[in-house]
Amino acid sequence: MRIVLLGPPGAGKGTQARRLAESTGMTHLSTGDMLRSEVASGTELGLLAKKFMDSGELVPDSDIIAMIQQHIADPEGVLLDGFPRTLVQAKSLDKALDHANLPIDQVIHMSVNTDELIRRLSSRVVCKECQTPYNLEVDPPVKSGVCDQCAGDVIVRDDDRPDAVKNRMKVYEELTAPVLDYYQLHRNVAEVIATGTPDAVFAKLSTAIRSGAPFN
Repeated sequence: MRIVLLGPPGAGKGTQARRLAESTGMTHLSTGDMLRSEVASGTELGLLAKKFMDSGELVPDSDIIAMIQQHIADPEGVLLDGFPRTLVQAKSLDKALDHANLPIDQVIHMSVNTDELIRRLSSRVVCKECQTPYNLEVDPPVKSGVCDQCAGDVIVRDDDRPDAVKNRMKVYEELTAPVLDYYQLHRNVAEVIATGTPDAVFAKLSTAIRSGAPFN
């Protein structure tokens, strides 16, 4: 099974994708996590990606596509989080999967209003070492500034700072929102209103996946 999880920055895609991967056995492919790993390792792609990520811009399509296509044919199933983000990426993904006879089984759009998104992003922090995410309002670390998992420093990511957040929202509207239009023209899209507690959102997503139908 191959599922594409769409939604704006702050919709909770990463948090929910990790939970869904654990419950379904699928491989969670997060382009954000993969790129941050490249940055931390100081690879050529990481050095290139960092300047885009720090300003809230998208990493060039050619680099993302090359990275993601190494993993897309996982026979255990794939949950795509943060990809595709542009029409070029969406069409390239369809082409790669058609060639491998591994079509997308479902597209889920996590919908959240803009005011809620900005509030969420302004409260989001992450462990510098293990990348465990936290929300200062609803899910803070037990000890302020210290990761519960590895005792690493908990920080605000550069791309979650106010100026970068505003730019990310602008980039999303210009480049990523049209991806939703593309999928709505070519296949059924399950629309999930991603508000409420994390458990409530997870329940909605799980229902949408089981039913294969839209669920609001």
